[in-house]
Amino acid sequence: MQTDIIFSLVVLIFSVILHEVAHGYMANWLGDPTARLQGRLTLNPLVHIDPIGSVLLPAALILSGSPMLIGYAKPVPYNPYNLSGEYDEALVAFAGPATNILLALLFGLTLRFAGTSLPPGLSSAFATIVLVNLVLALFNLIPIPPLDGSKALQALLPRNMAAAYERFRRRLEHIGVFTMTIIIVIVFYFLLLPYFYELITWLFLLLTGSAI
Repeated sequence: MQTDIIFSLVVLIFSVILHEVAHGYMANWLGDPTARLQGRLTLNPLVHIDPIGSVLLPAALILSGSPMLIGYAKPVPYNPYNLSGEYDEALVAFAGPATNILLALLFGLTLRFAGTSLPPGLSSAFATIVLVNLVLALFNLIPIPPLDGSKALQALLPRNMAAAYERFRRRLEHIGVFTMTIIIVIVFYFLLLPYFYELITWLFLLLTGSAI
């Protein structure tokens, strides 16, 4: 049990790091070097780990028996004024969840097509990677500030609605990442969790061919 908890935390930490680095690489590719100049385009966990979001919050969720496991790293900085395309900010936002989706696809399809030939321990590890990355991807795509889905939604709104939504989003972001995360987790837990769990269960079965 203790080994499973430690492994789940390690998977979560590296998954959120890859999520954040993907934001930085996409921003750099689109013309904003902020993350690169600040040394954030690295997989060194010491650069990205947030003590609360990367360790304490997920550990508390695991130990409390929570059915979901989430966390966050230090957000990779970017300067939207260096982005010129209409959808550039949305692309930067989507790069993080897209990375988690790719990881879930890679390890999930490996389990589906080669799972019977893998040692049981490795199959279990792959299943954990799939589950953690599915949760991270879908949770971050919820269109609530400061989650990535809010920036993707903004890009799809008509210009006047997008401007109003951006002002609303930026005001909420001033509350702080940790405070907003706690609020979102509470709202999510009491309102969305059953539907979210059903979706995760279905996607996990679709990718791996087996139930959670």
